[in-house]
Amino acid sequence: MEKLKMQSLDVIGSNIKKIQQLFPNCVTERLNKDGKSELAIDFEKLQAELSNEIIGEGEERYQFTWPDKRAANRLANTPTTMTLRPCREESADFDHTQNLYIEGDNLDVLKALRETYLGKVKIIYIDPPYNTGNDFVYNDDFAQSRSEFEETSGLFDEEGNQTIDPMQRNAESNGRFHTDWLNMLYPRLKVARDLLSDDGVIFISIDDNEEHNLRKVCDEIFGESCFVSAVIWKSSDNSNNDAKQFSCDHNTILIYSKRSGWEPQKIMDKSKRSHFRNPDNDPNGPWFDGNPLNSPNYRENLIYNIVAPNGNIIRPPKNGWRWSQETLNNKMRLGEIYFNESMTNIKRRTYLKDMKGLPPSSLWVNMEQTGHNRQAKYELLELMPEDVFDTPKPLRLIRFIISLVKENTNSIILDFFSGSGTTAHAVMQANIEDNGNRKFILVQLPENLDIKLQQASNDNKQTIKNAISLCDKLHQKHLLSKVAIERIRRAGKKIKEDNKDKEGIEKLDTGFRVLKLDSSNMEDVYYTPQEFTMQSLFNENVKADRTGEDLLFQVMLDLGIELSAKIETQQIAGKTVYLVDDNYLIACFDRDVTEAAITEIAKLHPIYFVMRDASAANDNVIDNFEQLFEVYSKDTVRKIL
Repeated sequence: MEKLKMQSLDVIGSNIKKIQQLFPNCVTERLNKDGKSELAIDFEKLQAELSNEIIGEGEERYQFTWPDKRAANRLANTPTTMTLRPCREESADFDHTQNLYIEGDNLDVLKALRETYLGKVKIIYIDPPYNTGNDFVYNDDFAQSRSEFEETSGLFDEEGNQTIDPMQRNAESNGRFHTDWLNMLYPRLKVARDLLSDDGVIFISIDDNEEHNLRKVCDEIFGESCFVSAVIWKSSDNSNNDAKQFSCDHNTILIYSKRSGWEPQKIMDKSKRSHFRNPDNDPNGPWFDGNPLNSPNYRENLIYNIVAPNGNIIRPPKNGWRWSQETLNNKMRLGEIYFNESMTNIKRRTYLKDMKGLPPSSLWVNMEQTGHNRQAKYELLELMPEDVFDTPKPLRLIRFIISLVKENTNSIILDFFSGSGTTAHAVMQANIEDNGNRKFILVQLPENLDIKLQQASNDNKQTIKNAISLCDKLHQKHLLSKVAIERIRRAGKKIKEDNKDKEGIEKLDTGFRVLKLDSSNMEDVYYTPQEFTMQSLFNENVKADRTGEDLLFQVMLDLGIELSAKIETQQIAGKTVYLVDDNYLIACFDRDVTEAAITEIAKLHPIYFVMRDASAANDNVIDNFEQLFEVYSKDTVRKIL
C-alpha cells in the first residue's frame, strides 16, 4: 500500500515537473540543504529556451516590487502540513450540508484547500483590511515556518486556545506601511487564483489607500488581460461634513477573471424598458422602434434600393442596410420591418422578448440594488439586535455581485476574509430566490475579542463588548468567528421562517460544517522519519488527541475529496468505518482490524481504502491484506497513514 503524503500541494515541485515536460534539458539535480538529491531548474538554459536575448542584471525594465516580495511569493508556494479538523458541536446540520465555515489563518487554509478545490470555485468575494492606518494585517513571518512561528510566539496554549492575536496593527508611522500590507495580501491572492475555475471571477473591495497598489498586484497575479473593471460603489448615503478635503462616499471593487474574455450577466433594468408598448396588439408582445437600420461597416452587397408599395424609392444609408436584401424582405413579411406612413423610409420593431439586457455599469449608485454601509448596519441589527459588528457589508451588495456571474446556481462561492458572514447570508438568499444550489466556503481568523478590545479605539469598544457579551450567552470563547457563526445560523433560520410556505423550502441548505485549522494530525516522525532513531520509528505516528473524524478530513484533503462530501458511519466486524461520497472512499482508523473487516470492506468495492499502518490485528492481516483486495476489489487504491 502507498503512504499518504498528508500535506498540501507542493507547488514548486509541481511546476518543476511541468517545465520538465516542456524543456527536459532545463531540469537538473542538486543537493538540498539536508544533503539530499532533488530536482532543480537550470535557469540559464531555461532563459535560452525562452529568449534570444537575456535581460542583463541591472537592466531597466517595468516592474512593481517591494521588500520581501520574493519571500511572499515563496510563502504562497510552500506546502503546509496543517489540516482542518471538523467541529460537529458548532456546526449546523453537519451530516447534510454542503457549506463550510473554516476558522484559521486564511493563507494556511487556502493552501490546505488548494489541491481539493483546484479550479472549482466560480466566485470569490473578499473585503480585506484597507490599510487605513488603523487596520490589522496578518503577522506573516518569512524567516520561520508557520509551525515554528506558533511554537515560539505562544499563539496557542496547551489546550489549543489562542493567547495572542496573530494580526498586528499597521500604523502609518510604520516604516513598512505599504510593504507589510502587500506581503500580507500577495500570497493569499496567489493561492486564491489557483482555486478559481476557468470561468471564475474575483471581486475585491478596497478604498483609496491601497487601490492603486492592489491593482498592480492583481495585474501581476491574474494578468492585465484579465482585468474586468474597477467598479465605483457608493458606500455611503450621506457626505461627511467633517472631511477636510473631499468626503469619500465610495469604495472600489476590483474585478478580475481567471481567463481573459470573461463576460458578466446582462442586466434587465425595468426602468429602461418603460418605452416598450404594444398599441396594435402585436402577437410578439411589447415593442418600440428607433433602432438603426444601417450597417456599421461598408459592405457592397448591402447597398440596394427598396421600393415602397406606392412606388417610392428608398435609397440605402452610407454603409448600406444592416441585412442582406433576402433577410430584410423576410423581416418585412414578419412585420418586424415596416414602412412609415409617408412611405419614405422603413422602421424596425425591437421586441422586449428579444432583449438580452444591458452590460452592468461600473458605477454602482443605485442603493436599492447594491445597498450602502448604513443599510448594512440596519440589516444586521434586525437579525442581531446585540449590535456586534462595526462595518458589515450590505446583503444587497453581495447578492448583486452573485447575480453578475452567469450560470452560477450550482457554484462554490468563497470568501476568505469573511468577517460578519454576509457572503454566507447572500448565498442562502440567492438560493431561496432562484432555487439554486450554491455552496459557500467562508474563512475567518478566530480573532480574540478580549485582545481586540484592548487595542480598539473608543468608537469601536462598545461593539466589541457587545460581541463578548453575546459569546458569553452562547457559552462560546471570545472569538470573532463565534459571533459570525451565530449570524449565519440566525440568517438561515430567518430565511426559512420568511419562506415557510414556499414549495421545497425544507430542501434549502442553511447549514454549515465548521472546520478549524490546526497542526497536522500526524507526529513529526510521519514526515521526516530519517531524523528519528530506529526505536522511535515504531512509536505511534498519530497524535494522541486526534479522532477518527479528524484523520478522515485530512485524508479527504489528501485525496482531493470535497470537504462537503456525504459522510456515513457503519460498524463492520466490530470496527468503525467511514464511507465518504457513498463508497468512493472507505476509511477505518480503529486498532485490531481483522481479516473479516478487511474482507467486508473490500466487498463494498471502494475507489479508495485508507487505514492506519498500525491498525492490523496481527501479522496475518498484513500478509493477507493485498490478497483479499485482489480477490474482492482489485481496482481499489489502497493507502495507509
